[in-house]
Formats: sequence, C-alpha cells, structure tokens
Amino acid sequence: MKTYTYTQARQKLASILDEASKTGEIRIRRRDGSIFTVRPLKQKVKKSPFETVKGLDLDVSMDEIVDIVRESRERNYNFKK
Repeated sequence: MKTYTYTQARQKLASILDEASKTGEIRIRRRDGSIFTVRPLKQKVKKSPFETVKGLDLDVSMDEIVDIVRESRERNYNFKK
C-alpha cells in the first residue's frame, strides 16, 4: 500500500483517488506523522430489471412497430371520447 504526503495528495488528488479505486486503499501522512487511509466505498450497482429479459426475434421492422403503436394510440384516443 502506497503512502503519500499531504502535499502530494493535494497536488495529485484525482490520480490518487483513481489509484485507491484500483488498489483498494492509499495512505496520506501529515507533517505531524498522523496517517489517514483513503478507501473507495463499495456501492451496490442497481441493475435494470430489463437486463434479465431476453429479446425475441419477431422479424418486425421498426416502421411496422411505429404503425402499430400509432394505431393503438388512435384507437385509445377515439375510445375515450
């Protein structure tokens, strides 16, 4: 694990944070000798529920899908009147 001085950390903060992300943690030492650890937080990545849905090959063109959606909307609009 690599240790940086406070001055180095200030000057290269972005690259040091990137390194902490890759290696797990880094340390920063102050002039008074105190040492601090910087670690990335582990965050749960929310996945879309659609990632588990498998696609179907229905051999339908984009124009056909647009026509079907338009017809459906027109029917629903006329039905509500």
